[in-house]
Amino acid sequence: MRRVFLILLALSVYPASLRCAPETSTQASLTAEQYSAALDELRSAVQQLKNDPTQIDPVLQRIPQGVWHVNDGGRELQVPSAGLRSDLQQWQKKQDPALLDGVITQLDARIADLRAYRGSTQDVSAQHTLLNTILARREFSSVHGPTWLDRLKQRINEFLFRLLGKAISSSVIPEIGDVVVYGLILIAVLGVAYWMYRSLRESAKLETIMPVPVGVSAKEWPVWLREARAAGTRGDWREAVHLAYWGGISFLEAQGAWRADRARTPREYLQLVQDHPERRTALRALTQRLESVWYGMSQADSAAFDQTLADLQRLGCPCN
Repeated sequence: MRRVFLILLALSVYPASLRCAPETSTQASLTAEQYSAALDELRSAVQQLKNDPTQIDPVLQRIPQGVWHVNDGGRELQVPSAGLRSDLQQWQKKQDPALLDGVITQLDARIADLRAYRGSTQDVSAQHTLLNTILARREFSSVHGPTWLDRLKQRINEFLFRLLGKAISSSVIPEIGDVVVYGLILIAVLGVAYWMYRSLRESAKLETIMPVPVGVSAKEWPVWLREARAAGTRGDWREAVHLAYWGGISFLEAQGAWRADRARTPREYLQLVQDHPERRTALRALTQRLESVWYGMSQADSAAFDQTLADLQRLGCPCN
């Protein structure tokens, strides 16, 4: 998962750094008049795409990768262009007339805003009203700005354009970018699914405090001890100590030391024999060894198992 996250982070950050370094230093600033003319020419070129969609590449080349730099009387302005590029790239793939109309509407709004900014005396309220009426139509209800997925795809496309632009046509790059984006998403989903699968498997391996779904005495104490000795024969001393402890609990429960309760913990069993000093001493030793070997993951050996059997004898449980 960490590797998948680093891949996604690298692809989202690296192209952005590429965009900032060369373009800000090499792209010439436009005057307000030049920027206005560029918008008019761009609008005309976009309008022509309705008749000749093959001219999309020259149109995209008119739009800078990041922003337009506009110098208006010594004041440097940066006008974002990513949204226009993204919408045109989407139209290039889908050929949806609504997307193209949306781009033209954006350009009209930019032209109108530029005129208002430059202090034009022209009344543009009618144009704004017309634009609002157009944007309120049903075909524009799904048109929106770029989402995080759109921005990621755009950055990947720009990275691929720099990497492969001289080798393949720019019209193919968006398709390759889609494959990369959805491939990364698939890898991320599979990574999360695998992590969840591993977590569930590890959780299933964790044994609860109570090793059986019914009272401990439902399995008679001789059975517990027989299984404990079998585990010792296999050399599984940790399991042997564990089973021997529950054999002692089953013995006390069968003797009526307490009412059976499958939710009780080893420490709670110890509290129930506080009024019996001999049982309390032996059961405390058994409990501490269980916690150290079974829950504390300490090493167990034959000596630990023999001491457990000796504590069971002290508890009154015959082990011979």
